[in-house]
Amino acid sequence: MAIETTAATDAVIQPVRTISKIWLFPIAALLIGLWMVYHQWSNQGPLIIIEFATATGLEAGKTKIKTRDVDIGIVKTIELTSDLEGVLVTARLNSNVESILHADNQFWIVSPRITLSGVSGLGTILSGPYINMELGLSSQSSVEFVALAAPPVTPGLHVTLNSNSEFAYKKGDPVIYKGIQVGEFEDIHFNFDERIVYYNTFIKAPYHELITTNTKFWDISGFQMELNANGVKVNTGSIETILTNGVTFGVPDKMPAGEIITERSYFDIHSSYELAAEERFVHNAKYILLVEDTVRGLQVGAPVEYRGLVIGKVLAINIPLSSHQGLLEDSYDIPILIGIQPGRVGESDDDEGLKFVHQQIDHWITKGLRATLKTGNILTGSLFVDLQHYDNLATIKNTEIDDLKVLPFVSDEFSQITDKVSSILDNINALKLQDLSENTNKMLLQITKAAESLQLTGTNIDTLLSRVEQERVAHKMSLTLESINALTRSYSEDSETNQRINQTMTDLQQTMKELRPILLQLNNTPNSLIFTGSRPAGLFPKAKQKNKRGVAD
Repeated sequence: MAIETTAATDAVIQPVRTISKIWLFPIAALLIGLWMVYHQWSNQGPLIIIEFATATGLEAGKTKIKTRDVDIGIVKTIELTSDLEGVLVTARLNSNVESILHADNQFWIVSPRITLSGVSGLGTILSGPYINMELGLSSQSSVEFVALAAPPVTPGLHVTLNSNSEFAYKKGDPVIYKGIQVGEFEDIHFNFDERIVYYNTFIKAPYHELITTNTKFWDISGFQMELNANGVKVNTGSIETILTNGVTFGVPDKMPAGEIITERSYFDIHSSYELAAEERFVHNAKYILLVEDTVRGLQVGAPVEYRGLVIGKVLAINIPLSSHQGLLEDSYDIPILIGIQPGRVGESDDDEGLKFVHQQIDHWITKGLRATLKTGNILTGSLFVDLQHYDNLATIKNTEIDDLKVLPFVSDEFSQITDKVSSILDNINALKLQDLSENTNKMLLQITKAAESLQLTGTNIDTLLSRVEQERVAHKMSLTLESINALTRSYSEDSETNQRINQTMTDLQQTMKELRPILLQLNNTPNSLIFTGSRPAGLFPKAKQKNKRGVAD
């Protein structure tokens, strides 16, 4: 109650309001808050739980859940599983997506990812990782899911490749087909019991339809150089496989395509196409070669040829035989196991083909078929087994060792030449070279004496010829001097010849005097001999006259 004072002497008592208007503001705020809570509660979506292997990049209250780049929820809590082997992520989705929570929906973390096949998730460098959801097709709904370790790939086929070699493939390495990347390695597992590495690999659609029951995989990693009996061979894949590793696949030549595989299957990774192609030949007609020569340069897998055509390969070298002596025993022949493949000689690759090959080879052995080792490459020294027919050989019977037929072996031409040279050298060594040397020395002494005698005879002959030549020259010189003396006497002062010469010279001088007037006339008047009437008067010399000044002109 409040007391109000007025101008009158009596107080007037009035009632006061119990609630102030100021309380309207908090009440309104409370009502608005309750409405917002109700609105939020009534419009919120379902709460889902996703199990991840790790929570790399995820943050409660920040990491978003998206589908087709549209935000549909946010992560609320992150905690470990009860067995501590995973992470449980609780997320709240929008109410409008409750109807699309199919039991086969797939979740995975989108983050920056760089692999050999490309770069993805670059948009998350600034915004951070997020959880992506891909819708399933199941009619059942669920709120609990197990996330994928990596983004799902396109439709295709999962295969498992295995290798006991040290190829060192890693996750993300490509699978190439005719230069096109059609898949990649997804996971690697090493089996300790088998000691084999298994590679879980995915082949994308539609290339997965190329995988058949006869498909072979082989390595195309890096830069490969092979030296064998066929020479030097260099293999390279694409630039990507040169820098890293990779495999390719295909159906070897002359092999049926096979049936298309629709479920996970296992394949071996071969080191090369040649080894992969060898798998198409299953059966081998096996024979033993007892080699007397060296086997250095012969390797397992070396070709067996017949007249230049490959018909098989070497299966083993120095195989143990029950009836064979030890390696250090005398006359030890190295046993080589070879296989002649029916599929390579145009026969069926089955028991019938094996039977035919055995019959034919057994028949040829009696007709001179022999095996020999030949050099296939001079640079590497690689050897191969060559089958040829030889004439004039003794007929032998077919023999067996440990239920394996023996194919007769002969040394190659080079070994035969070496044996002949060795035999010649042995014969030379067997000669009595001491006696031969003494006889040779005696003969050389006799030849020397004969040469000295011949030289002396030659000297005497030269002396005799020189004397004869000197006498002939002296006789000729004497005759010449006599001739000169006779000529000199004929031209002496009292000789007739000299007198004739003097008379001739006198007559010549007289004649010249008589001809002098005529020569003078011709010199002064050349035509006087033809025109005699015009002969000029004789010219006489005159004395010099003097002019008035008394000077001679």
